[in-house]
Amino acid sequence: MKITCSKDTLASALATAGRAASTRAGLQIASGVRITAADPEAPVELAATDLELAVRLPLHADVQETGSVVVNARLLQEVVRTLRAGQVELEATDGRLRVRAGNSRFDLLTLPVEDFPRLPDIDPERTFDVPAGALVTTIEHVVKAASRDDSRPVLTGVLVLFEPGRLTMAATDSYRLAVKETPLPDSAPQPADAIVPARALAEVQRLVGTAPDGVVEVSIGTNHVAFGVLGTWLTARRIEGQFPNFRSLVPDTFEHDIPVARDELSEVVGRIAVLARQNAPIRMRFGDGELRVACQTPDVGEAEESLPIAFSGEPFEIGFNPEFLRDGIAIVGGDEVHVRLISPLRPALLRGQGDDVWYLIMPIRLT
Repeated sequence: MKITCSKDTLASALATAGRAASTRAGLQIASGVRITAADPEAPVELAATDLELAVRLPLHADVQETGSVVVNARLLQEVVRTLRAGQVELEATDGRLRVRAGNSRFDLLTLPVEDFPRLPDIDPERTFDVPAGALVTTIEHVVKAASRDDSRPVLTGVLVLFEPGRLTMAATDSYRLAVKETPLPDSAPQPADAIVPARALAEVQRLVGTAPDGVVEVSIGTNHVAFGVLGTWLTARRIEGQFPNFRSLVPDTFEHDIPVARDELSEVVGRIAVLARQNAPIRMRFGDGELRVACQTPDVGEAEESLPIAFSGEPFEIGFNPEFLRDGIAIVGGDEVHVRLISPLRPALLRGQGDDVWYLIMPIRLT
């Protein structure tokens, strides 16, 4: 294989592909990026996978000799990044990839092409288009609520539901739940659903950043979900298991529905949370016409700030994880956030001014 392309084009492509390459020491072949020049008239393909996530993307290059090579993705990315701007030549011979640019030359040891993992095929019969903006907006509202604890794999994913006229996503780590519903055009697909790793959806956000006004091709297979953006395909293994029935988790009724200026509440919670160390909760005390936000951390200090609200009734206090509370306020959007409460020990529901997004958060028992 022998190809030539611009340094900037190659560096950008390697940065995208490299995010799917494995960093685990026991998976040497999965740490590589496969570069394939199959046809002088077609773009070169870059591919990388850590066996859970895979990326394939086109690289526009001048192909002098066809062929395929696998080389450590991180190493090649670092080498190309250090090169001067201009043309870069890649030539694979005798178990090495020679990288030339100007007076620079690097010889990198390659990995066996035949050992590179087989990547999932994209089924065109199961592929449909989704507006990129709608997809990214939905991801942004829920992805932070997914769990980071691998002991419960199903909660590390986001439930993605495609229905005629609507896209719904839900994520939970068992302490909070975020749900976003987004209208889709009349040409929306037939009903389909999958639990997609949150990491994969975060990568989709990055890809769509290159074409926010376009469409994303989506293909839901038996074991994988694929997203295509401008010729780049990201494939993720579906998470097996039963996602919680998120609609049944929301209480039927609430004792209080308190509208609060969202920006003001976000700023107050952000300031008070500075002293929230050692898992100290944010305390929210609701009284007549006033909300007091406070935090106290032993050996650190305490803080308190109040803001006016439309509340009347028996005063009570409820505590929340500061990070989860701030995420919820940001997620619901709008000028006002409606805080719906039952009691200091029951879940609270945060909603914006519309009905398309909601955030359920468990309280922390206060002492």
